[in-house]
Amino acid sequence: MPIRHAEAQWNGTLKRGSGTVAIKSIGLKADYSFSSRFEEGNGTNPEELLGAAHAGCFSMALSGVLEKAGFTPDSIATKANVTVELVGNGFKITAIKLICRAKVLGIDQAQLNVHANAAKTGCPVSVALSNVPITLEATLEKS
Repeated sequence: MPIRHAEAQWNGTLKRGSGTVAIKSIGLKADYSFSSRFEEGNGTNPEELLGAAHAGCFSMALSGVLEKAGFTPDSIATKANVTVELVGNGFKITAIKLICRAKVLGIDQAQLNVHANAAKTGCPVSVALSNVPITLEATLEKS
């Protein structure tokens, strides 16, 4: 399996400094700062990038789980809400909520819930983040 690469550069102090994150394979370079991470400033932040990775991983995992169960998904759209909070003397990711909307012919909501939970448990990013409470809201949409 290939090894994936991402980079970050930080300059200055925690609150006054700034940095960039980069994924060269897709030409992504984005700014981040204390303000973009812990306030409402411009730029990205590690939690947002982690959420994008988790949403992507879960969506692919759900597609695979559904296919293995004999269903063909039309589309799977997932949003990940990542909560970071001050806990004691430091910040921690305290929760991740996956919100999924799936269009899948021939499946009902109960079946989708079973398969979505299997995907949540089995996707590699969920496994890596298993120390964080992860909740899931899956909604079946009409195709």
